[in-house]
Amino acid sequence: QVQLVESGGGLVQPGGSLRLSCAASGFGLDYACIGWFRQAPGKPREEVSCICSPDGSSYYADSVKGRFTISRDNAKNTMYLEMNKVKPEDTAVYYCAAEDGLTYWNDGLYRCPAASQFNSWGRGTQVTVSS
Repeated sequence: QVQLVESGGGLVQPGGSLRLSCAASGFGLDYACIGWFRQAPGKPREEVSCICSPDGSSYYADSVKGRFTISRDNAKNTMYLEMNKVKPEDTAVYYCAAEDGLTYWNDGLYRCPAASQFNSWGRGTQVTVSS
């Protein structure tokens, strides 16, 4: 049984940092397409960052580019999202997702596949950016 469990969310001040973790069981993250999505109240779920490319390159939404970093530790079967210089608009529930054999090439780079393409999801962790 595939299980993804997020942790690391919480309250952080604007400009601060937070690291989200997503531990996987019953599923190897080594070569999977992995991604982080978020959903703010009253808004649709949106992509944040993914690694879904044959060369392991990362994709970031414009809103987080230069501030967030996605990574994975194959030995721990865990993926991470390092969040720096956070802003109030980063407030949302953050979800990790994983799927084998998924890529999405568009307009010259590997991007995040649509959320509907992922079958394995965590339950989410709340991130609140506020002073």
